[in-house]
Amino acid sequence: LQSNGCCIGPGFTEENIEPEEETIIKIAGNSYLVSPNLPDFHSCSPGWSSAFYGAECFDSEVHSYMKNLGKQKSSESQNIDAKKVELEQLLMMETKNYRKTIKFYQKLLQKERRSKGPETKSMLPKLRGQLQEMKSKVQFLELVKKYVQAKQWGVEFCVLPTVIHNGKTDTVDVAPTDESSLLLYYNTEKHQCSNQSGIRVLQAGTPLGLMAYLYSRNAFLEGYVQQFLYTFRYFCTQEEFLQFLLDRISSTLSSASLDPSTPLAKICNRSFYILQAWIEDCYSVDFATNTDLLCTLKEFISSKVASLNGYGERLLSLLEDASARKSGSAHQCSSMDNCEEGEEDRKTLHSLCKKLSEDVSRKASLHIFFLQNFNWKLSKGMGPIAQYQRERLYTISPVLPKPCYNSFTEEFPVSFAKADEVGPYLLIEYSAQQLCCQLTLLQQEVFHKCHPVHFLNSRALGVKDKCVAVQKAVSTETVSLKVCNLFLSKCIQDQYLLQLLRNADSISTWVAAEIVTCHTSKLQVSLLSKFLLTAKCCYEQRNFATAMQILAGLENLIVRQLPAWKILPAKVAEIMEELKAVEVFLKSDSLCLMEGERFKTLPTIPSAHVLAMHVQQLETGGFTMTNGAHKWTKLRNIAKVVSQVHAFQENPYTYTPDFKLQSYLRQRITRFKDADISALAADNCANFHQIPAEKHSRKIQDTLRRMKATFQ
Repeated sequence: LQSNGCCIGPGFTEENIEPEEETIIKIAGNSYLVSPNLPDFHSCSPGWSSAFYGAECFDSEVHSYMKNLGKQKSSESQNIDAKKVELEQLLMMETKNYRKTIKFYQKLLQKERRSKGPETKSMLPKLRGQLQEMKSKVQFLELVKKYVQAKQWGVEFCVLPTVIHNGKTDTVDVAPTDESSLLLYYNTEKHQCSNQSGIRVLQAGTPLGLMAYLYSRNAFLEGYVQQFLYTFRYFCTQEEFLQFLLDRISSTLSSASLDPSTPLAKICNRSFYILQAWIEDCYSVDFATNTDLLCTLKEFISSKVASLNGYGERLLSLLEDASARKSGSAHQCSSMDNCEEGEEDRKTLHSLCKKLSEDVSRKASLHIFFLQNFNWKLSKGMGPIAQYQRERLYTISPVLPKPCYNSFTEEFPVSFAKADEVGPYLLIEYSAQQLCCQLTLLQQEVFHKCHPVHFLNSRALGVKDKCVAVQKAVSTETVSLKVCNLFLSKCIQDQYLLQLLRNADSISTWVAAEIVTCHTSKLQVSLLSKFLLTAKCCYEQRNFATAMQILAGLENLIVRQLPAWKILPAKVAEIMEELKAVEVFLKSDSLCLMEGERFKTLPTIPSAHVLAMHVQQLETGGFTMTNGAHKWTKLRNIAKVVSQVHAFQENPYTYTPDFKLQSYLRQRITRFKDADISALAADNCANFHQIPAEKHSRKIQDTLRRMKATFQ
């Protein structure tokens, strides 16, 4: 069952592992008999891999497995229901075995730490290998399940005009009857997973045509749905898209109980699928920031859908669950989650999968990665951090409640209340590996709150090249959106990207401030070395965000002129050139971090500013053709680039947090985030080239002697 295709990755792991075993759903004290023709209430979001890989997400092995599924009886060869039942049974069995093996592995790991017996040590590697195989099986079956879901409820191209006219069209300018005037295609060669001689690929379309294409049979399989959810704001507002879906549901809801093979029933069910996928994937950027949009949806569901079947109630429950996660109340269990045990199991699966990768293989993979992509020779500096991670990885600390800091300005523990008195000396006491781990965890907190949509239309937010953030004096509210807004004027845009860039700017300023406030050259050399080694450790651990932030601080004009650079050890000074080479590598290709399979197993944090610049480059040029149709090929490329945000977020770092060190770092960053580096440097004599006293007095005497000679 293992697949060598590129589609098996974090995008389909550990989601909705427990299948639905009952058709009667109890919600808020009421029982509903779910209509067999309505879509099952499972996750409908295609995931980042759908947008990134497109039609290649489901490789030939998935196609052949699905073709042979449910063929035990000749009469069931083409029965999709039989395939779904068998798939659910296989998935349930493999998942239960996986969970049992995980629990046994955890017990064995604890026993090995206590007794350290030879038998236990020999069993752990074998069991770890079995876990990897079982994980691959579960992932593959989840992928097949996604494939089954993607094939449901789509209509043929000839039915798309019915989709267009089966609802109101007052939210769109025009509604032509000819499909060719709505959508433009081009033909490609035979696909490796298809028996057709050629495939029609969407090239461009009007806003109405692009929305109607969501209902096509292959929209999910081609990755179109996820790509659309990332990029539709370029050609329609959230209100227009929602009204389009609600109109189709209103006009076809009465047909949902009819034969599911009829076009109207497919349109209704596909509308629910798209709506649920939109909520699951983009709630934070569309509904959470637009109360009117959310109220319109809730009112429609309550008045039109909830009274007919239980699916409407579950959609409302999904909205409540998404709202709870957005506000930080993720512990509240939605009615769509069968029980708390399922959620705990998913967390266990997710966290353990990250721990299964040995630090030795991590070290080798990272070393090979950079040897292949860069032309310098890396020093063997990965040993200490691997040791540090091995010692602290399996402690109880990661599962303890972590203090939440909404901003850098909140209060910190009393033991570090006088961080200003400690100054930079505490940074010297910690190793570069320890600083790397804690800075990475701090950066991860900020990065995991962003969404791929945040990186779109960044020019309108004032984000420019050669600048890590907008000017600090300019607030988020005062940024003009009329400069070069690529979204529609009425489209509401979340501006979290500015917060992400300000955080990066704060860390860069902090690095520069810590160095220029050192009162001795010796301390400056120690701190320069510490930051350089920390940045090197960060990029080796694929935390490119912090590495580039430290580089920006070290490249500050004042910092680069410090005398301490001349007495810096040569091996340490070479790291500066390595960091610049990493920066060039990151800027060279928008998908350089997605090459190979490493990003699926190794955590990654990209540089937000570099990624925003790549998206801006793709946004350059017109979005429409001469006939007014929007270039879908352009939008698809943009969606592919921003999809890596979700890909990286699904593989987090598992370092043990050091809350004391994190509190100290937060305080120091907060203190210097708005600092004037030139003013700080002017108050410190260590920042200037010193001339010996005797030599200085002799120069003055020689100058006076020459001046005296001119007057004689």
